[in-house]
Amino acid sequence: MDNVHQTLVNKLKEHSKLTADDVTGIETINYAVRHLGPNEDLIRQGDTTKVSALVLHGMLARYHLMPNGRRQYLSYHLKGDVPDAQMLFIEKMDHGLCAMDHAMVASIPHSELMRVFHARPTIGFAVWRETLIDSAIFREAITNNSARSTLARLAHFFCELFYRAKASGLTRRNTLDVPIGLNQLGETLAMSLATVNRALLNLRETNAANFKGGELTVFDWAALQDLGEFDPSYLHIVRKPRF
Repeated sequence: MDNVHQTLVNKLKEHSKLTADDVTGIETINYAVRHLGPNEDLIRQGDTTKVSALVLHGMLARYHLMPNGRRQYLSYHLKGDVPDAQMLFIEKMDHGLCAMDHAMVASIPHSELMRVFHARPTIGFAVWRETLIDSAIFREAITNNSARSTLARLAHFFCELFYRAKASGLTRRNTLDVPIGLNQLGETLAMSLATVNRALLNLRETNAANFKGGELTVFDWAALQDLGEFDPSYLHIVRKPRF
């Protein structure tokens, strides 16, 4: 099995059961690899596309482009995620999708996905479940940005990223590369730059975690989870990571 197919299998197995025949079906999927530079768009708001992307390296982000040129970042996607699978069912993209750093994706034609779904419906259900988990992340983000304090909001966001990365084996012990600038962090959490800096200082003072130079370091997972009021059940990850 090549790295692309293995990446998709590993991701789907985080929340779905796949048989040996399902894995064999995934191995038949054809794809093309695309490299992206920092802030390069994979899909723009309003685009139509006949392929879906599987993240192989780096981090991608969904965002809404506002009339004044600002962005509202909606979600972040790590290795193994299929952030635009919903394009199988809708005609135009209602948001953009860009790379946060140097990234690599596998572009999978919708025709390939539909072929495999018809042959192995369990794979289709697993990809559908992936989109449902995306929806759960959106709902949690709405609650996070509207109902939590700035410190709790920041801590919850870091908890979610770190937990998902840990489940996918992407952390280095207690550290995760998070290629998000402070302005982008503000555009994610509905904070001004001054508020972001103050929240990061407050977080550092708790000794639970620190974010500096694009690197998140978690010193006390339980304390960070408590600060962010983080309950990972909405991520529906069956193979829970160990901390």
